[in-house]
Amino acid sequence: MNLIPEQYDKYIRFFKFMAKYWNSDVFAMPDEDAVISDEEKSIEDYEDSPEELVEDLKAMGPTYVKLGQLLSTRPDLLPPHFMKALATLQDDVDEVEYEVVEEIFKEEIGLRISKAFASFDEKPIASASIGQVHKAVMHSGKVVAVKIQRPNIRKRFIEDLDTLMDLSQKAETYSETARDYAVHSVIEELRYVLLKELDYSLEAQNLSVLKENLKEFKHLFIPAPISDYCSSRVLTMEFVQGNKITQVSPLKRIEMDLDPLVDDLVKGYLKQIIVDGFAHADPHPGNVYLTPENKVALMDLGMVAKFSNKMQENILKLMIALSNYDSQRVNEVLLSISEYDENKVDESLFRKSIERKIQESENQKAKDLKTGRILIEINQLAAKQGIHIPVELNILGKILLNMDQIVAFLSPEYDMHNTVKNYVQELMQQRMQDDLKPGNMMELFLEMKELTENLPFRVNKFTENLAENKIKIEVDAIDEQRFTDAFQKVANRITAGLIVAALIIGAAMLVRVPSSWNIGGYPAFAFILFVIAALIGFYLVYQILFKDDFRKNK
Repeated sequence: MNLIPEQYDKYIRFFKFMAKYWNSDVFAMPDEDAVISDEEKSIEDYEDSPEELVEDLKAMGPTYVKLGQLLSTRPDLLPPHFMKALATLQDDVDEVEYEVVEEIFKEEIGLRISKAFASFDEKPIASASIGQVHKAVMHSGKVVAVKIQRPNIRKRFIEDLDTLMDLSQKAETYSETARDYAVHSVIEELRYVLLKELDYSLEAQNLSVLKENLKEFKHLFIPAPISDYCSSRVLTMEFVQGNKITQVSPLKRIEMDLDPLVDDLVKGYLKQIIVDGFAHADPHPGNVYLTPENKVALMDLGMVAKFSNKMQENILKLMIALSNYDSQRVNEVLLSISEYDENKVDESLFRKSIERKIQESENQKAKDLKTGRILIEINQLAAKQGIHIPVELNILGKILLNMDQIVAFLSPEYDMHNTVKNYVQELMQQRMQDDLKPGNMMELFLEMKELTENLPFRVNKFTENLAENKIKIEVDAIDEQRFTDAFQKVANRITAGLIVAALIIGAAMLVRVPSSWNIGGYPAFAFILFVIAALIGFYLVYQILFKDDFRKNK
């Protein structure tokens, strides 16, 4: 593998990073005890602190910062204390000069900033690893936020991702631990997420879709994109006035009844996940604002989660079971959608562990942060026991954990379980009503019509075959012909082996018998028997190594 100096440096930095953390708690597979008692441990109990890991990832560059943020959503891979630190991971980056910003905007939109806006603040109001945000005012008077992507950031990300893809693939080839953690799949997921996040036109589309989906919730606000001023590297959207949700003053929380806002926030996310299958995947407190109009604004739609119809149904079943503290039903749903080896997994132990977790979560208020955490802990328990829960449930757990934090801050006595229980039941009723819509009913009637038309003929044919004893049951077990051939081959080999042994023993005994006909100083008949035994032996070896077709059929 020929590496240019820059690539060589990336490999060296990566190997130094891995050498430092390989034997630390970062790569310790979560176990049940860690899930229960991890928060009670002090930072001195760990070999490397989460804060040190955060700083090292920052030093590695923006790609590794994004990798850390992705890992913060994977409770099956990291201990809780590292996940908590990585969730707050942000890049320390320098501002992009205004001249460069202006050049990128003109190249992407085709207009100078001075022509597009009545005013444009040259100093950014926010700066991150991928881009920075400027406040501007349009000629219509509308205040907007303009996000400009950093120059050459796409090229840097792709180079780092190529390096990580190459290293992760090699790691899984040689390391059982890397295979256990599915390192290559994690890097593939990072690549997919990052390439999507680098395309601002997709984020603009996500904003429009989410705004439409949540229009029924009057206390939620999604900034609309300004499509004429959006491209793959420029995103212009409505400016959000207000503060981060966790910066709301204690006085305001006392004076205002924030429960209606919390209701809409919780129900809005449940609708995104269970009904729309399209959810804001990163609702950490830094991306949720409270506006002067007392609305909750959702920011940063670069990362969204999508759920299939089947997964939406499973999540709905799981949420109903969780809200009813029905551990038996929770177990049934989890095991039905997970992948695991029945011969290696102790299902009874897993069921018992889940039952304990459900019992612990009963009658908890929002301030106890149990709603999302229970899903995180379930994921960790499953990972410990070799049960692979779908990644969608990891995302769901992370979303609900963030919801817990926000809800606990705004209304500590808010009963999250009651809201979830009532709303998911409402969603279930709505789904049942949707199934009874004319379109769905027509499809059902067509299926019933086809069944009804064919049923008499099929019943008649079945009873006729049954009466004439023509019913046959085929069992796909083993290939009898192949089994017989293989058995016969083994018998032939054993027989040939016995013949070879007899020839060798006979020849050895004849060597001692004097003979007038000799070959190479040995009795001719004994020599011929040795040659025949050798030829048969070589032939058997040849057949085993080159002719047996069992290798081709593996």
